[in-house]
Amino acid sequence: MEKYDKLEKVGEGTYGKVYKAKEKGTGQLVALKKTRLEMDEEGVPPTALREVSLLQMLSQSLYVVRLLNVEHVDKNGKPLLYLVFEYLDTDLKKFIDVHRKGPNPRPLPPSQIQSFLFQLLKGVAHCHSHGVLHRDLKPQNLLVDKEKGILKIADLGLGRTFSVPLKSYTHEIVTLWYRAPEVLLGSTHYSTAVDIWLLGTPTEEQWPGVTSLRDWHVYPQWEPQILARAVPSLGPDGVDLLSVSSFLWLQSRASCLP
Repeated sequence: MEKYDKLEKVGEGTYGKVYKAKEKGTGQLVALKKTRLEMDEEGVPPTALREVSLLQMLSQSLYVVRLLNVEHVDKNGKPLLYLVFEYLDTDLKKFIDVHRKGPNPRPLPPSQIQSFLFQLLKGVAHCHSHGVLHRDLKPQNLLVDKEKGILKIADLGLGRTFSVPLKSYTHEIVTLWYRAPEVLLGSTHYSTAVDIWLLGTPTEEQWPGVTSLRDWHVYPQWEPQILARAVPSLGPDGVDLLSVSSFLWLQSRASCLP
């Protein structure tokens, strides 16, 4: 780690502490993510190696934060693994807040929203095409290169591979505000729809078996919002896209019933 100067702690990720740092030889800014390894009798555990290989594979996409290097060090006899990522200084939440709460409050222009949505979908499709679910997509995990206008998916520490037949997964994951319905209701079997979902209290007609899920309660029957009213600045094409997404989520959810 002598190659890097730690500049400041910038947050806590799924892996652990995250530092902004500079590579001494090149002056390049990087993000260092520190994680402590639970070593087994054969050294670095296979799970850690799989996670690193997964991140290296996924970061080949422009729309996923790039893993530049992996550094393994021993500190006071305890093994540490530093993941070295490209550094981006803002995330989508901060980017939106600048527009909404700055000196001249304004919504993001439709062209910007369209560009970010396209890039997000490309990144999600890339993860899914390699058999990986993110499971914690939220504005804070979407980093933005302001100069180039590029949006990148980050914090894939909760990502897990899926397979056929589908595995059973824990439901105690991801930030509550962004939790997908199947995870919220305690389903242990889910697939790619966990990263894309929308609107309204599910019913047995829409989602056979939903009322038998472990955490199902008798909920009020909230109707889906009228999207054109909920997002008045959204054009007809945008409303149509969100409506189709809602339908596709239901289709995908039905296809991964255990």
